[in-house]
Amino acid sequence: MPLSLHTLKPYIPAQDFQRSRGFYQAMGFAASEGWGGTVDFEMDGQHFRLQDYYVKDWADNCMIVIAVPDIDAWHLRAREVVSSGSYAPARYLPPEPVDDARVLHVWDPSGVLLVFVQ
Repeated sequence: MPLSLHTLKPYIPAQDFQRSRGFYQAMGFAASEGWGGTVDFEMDGQHFRLQDYYVKDWADNCMIVIAVPDIDAWHLRAREVVSSGSYAPARYLPPEPVDDARVLHVWDPSGVLLVFVQ
């Protein structure tokens, strides 16, 4: 029988758990309690788990690539969330062309890089 997957849920580090939790909720992800002090986030059937654990080298090298249908909507959301000042040092760069795609880079408060691609 061939191998298959039903779901894949990466764990994401959080330096300040409550700040990171608020950041992802402000970005539009639905939160639900995980286990052992974690929070699960979901949007459109895609999941990840935020944990109250942080190692700088891990966070600084953690990237999530997210395929989206509307990069401009995500850019607007990222700008609103980051500009609120509530999630410093979260930041973003405006969308840029990369090959045949447009890419938006957003760093969460712990330094995890979210790479939105359309």
